[in-house]
Amino acid sequence: MLGSLLKQIVGGMENIPEEISQAFQEQKKVVGGRRLLLPDIVKTLGAVTSSLRTFVCIDALDECAVVHRAKLLDSLKQILDKSPGTRIFILGRPHIRAEVERRLSGRVMSVSIGSRKTDIIGYLRVRLEEDENPEAMDETLEADILEKIPEKMSEMYVGHDAWNPTPHHWLIDMCLGSY
Repeated sequence: MLGSLLKQIVGGMENIPEEISQAFQEQKKVVGGRRLLLPDIVKTLGAVTSSLRTFVCIDALDECAVVHRAKLLDSLKQILDKSPGTRIFILGRPHIRAEVERRLSGRVMSVSIGSRKTDIIGYLRVRLEEDENPEAMDETLEADILEKIPEKMSEMYVGHDAWNPTPHHWLIDMCLGSY
């Protein structure tokens, strides 16, 4: 994931910094031209983002394997330490909140977001009305869908490094694009 992030950032630059070019050239010399290793990627990301205002968005972090999630969060902490202008937004289910807060120690502000049951039911009704095969569903199945899916929906966790004083400012800034 971090290798992909580095590629995206470098791909958007007009001039590639010498240290990035040098790191890639060194890896080409290795038998088989291996890819950059995680420590090299983290070091390079830290160096590149230290002079840029960078926004990183990671969705569904809870779906990442625990061992990989730990390495990712530890790497992100290292990048944040070197890059005060970098902002990281993480989305995931509530059970990862404590891990994110612990691993990004002091650099995170959390916001819990969720939808109202009525919003979910309204969305489901619209989707059911758009069904191209309406005769395949009877009233009992529709009632089950409208009852069980909203019950199973869980609150989502949003984590990001602490750069605004309150969650309200973060939400307002994100909505208005004034970050």
